[in-house]
Amino acid sequence: MQDRLTRIGLILAVLIVGAFVAEPYVARLFYAADTPRLVTPRGDLGPAERATVELFERASPSVVHVFAQSRGRRFQFPGDEEGGGGGGTGTGFAWDAAGHIVTNNHVVQNADLVAVRLASGEIVSATIVGTAPNYDLAVLRIGRVSRPPPPLAVGTSADLKVGQFTYAIGNPFGLDQTLTTGVISALQRRLPTGEGRELADVIQTDAAINPGNSGGPLLDSAGRLIGVNTAIFSPSGASAGIGFAIPVDVVNRVVPQLIQNGRMPNPGIGIIAGAESAAARLGIEGVVVLRTLRGSPAAQAGLRGVDPMTGEIGDVIVGINGKPVRRLSDLTQELERTGVGKPVELTVERNGRTMTVTVQVTDVGRVPL
Repeated sequence: MQDRLTRIGLILAVLIVGAFVAEPYVARLFYAADTPRLVTPRGDLGPAERATVELFERASPSVVHVFAQSRGRRFQFPGDEEGGGGGGTGTGFAWDAAGHIVTNNHVVQNADLVAVRLASGEIVSATIVGTAPNYDLAVLRIGRVSRPPPPLAVGTSADLKVGQFTYAIGNPFGLDQTLTTGVISALQRRLPTGEGRELADVIQTDAAINPGNSGGPLLDSAGRLIGVNTAIFSPSGASAGIGFAIPVDVVNRVVPQLIQNGRMPNPGIGIIAGAESAAARLGIEGVVVLRTLRGSPAAQAGLRGVDPMTGEIGDVIVGINGKPVRRLSDLTQELERTGVGKPVELTVERNGRTMTVTVQVTDVGRVPL
């Protein structure tokens, strides 16, 4: 009886091992999908997905790929392995029906030749209409095309809230028509721009912004333009979830000036400001007047710079129109808000005393302030 049970157990063990070994072969024989599988219906997209898809379909035809090149080098487009290199690429978007394209100034800076590739794939040459280095904005005008890109709807940056959804469309690393999404991470950031100035009220977003996104639109959930993507903060040069966009209210003020005049007036009072780092080391809060320009509104108002013989500090601007001035951007922001041709009231500290001085705002051209 015992031997019989042992034999039965051995037989069962052999059968189990055999089944285990044969199982993959049996599965491949009877269950291998050697013909195309049937597609499983997925049902409707979710509301959030539908909204994102529709937003991209509406906005993407307005977004273009910008190529800038110096003379003597031919354009190198993505996938063109024979290109000479040395060119810059970025993103732009249609501003109006007249063929004006908005992008970053740093995308086309020092460029002799500019071309634009539309969302349709059509490539057309472009001319630089105007640049505003202080705002890192530039306007191009494209030549005749079969179908002009439609202008983007314009929103406002005055009522943005941290946490709002954001959508960026651009050409990161030369990859056309790329959509990234995120939220507004912070508002009222400061960003250094050309001519030693800072741009205030900059939008921070965690939507992925990479090289090539520069000049592209940042959109809200309604598909409206709320900013122009301009920079990232990243030690590696790739997106680290901290991107910055020029607020649309600034864009809407600067771009018409560039279209009309080719430049943006530079509101100032005719001073050269001292370095903020030097002022901080001396424990000074405000803008140190290094010197005034001859014949400028600041000189006419009697503002004093640093004594070139003794190095003694003259005037420190600590307020403007009743608002405190702690750094240069506080002063420039209020000058821009006031506008050329209008007076501002400065609060100035001199030799331990505080006084007020009225100064006319003027267009100082390329002078820093």
